[in-house]
Amino acid sequence: MKTKEVDVTAVGVDGESPALADSEVVVRATRRRFTAEYKARVLREVERCTRSGEIGALLRREGLYSSHLITWRRQRAADGVAGLSRKRGPKANPDSGTARKIEALERTNQRLTEKLRKAGIIIEFQKKMAELWAPSPRDKEEND
Repeated sequence: MKTKEVDVTAVGVDGESPALADSEVVVRATRRRFTAEYKARVLREVERCTRSGEIGALLRREGLYSSHLITWRRQRAADGVAGLSRKRGPKANPDSGTARKIEALERTNQRLTEKLRKAGIIIEFQKKMAELWAPSPRDKEEND
């Protein structure tokens, strides 16, 4: 294995040592995703472990934690092997989207109905005012 020689006493312009500036740390960590087949395979291997320390060795070899096994066992017990491929987070409720749309449409309908009622009142008022202020036939004869 080839090691990189770095002078740790040297300090860069920004105050950091070159060793820190040249790190190979990933800028943004990514969440590990395990396939259902992988989870099932690991659980089968764990079930075959009989001697003390074998499960720990398996976990170290695969880079897993015991909490993974606990979660995967619960998923498998609840839904079988299909539960191992279940997505994270809350389950989508197909009715919630349509219910929200219906509520929004009902509110819009009520708002527009009220607007229409007010417009009808205004139109009736304008008709009555036009009748009141319109010149009568007698007034037309007098002006002629």
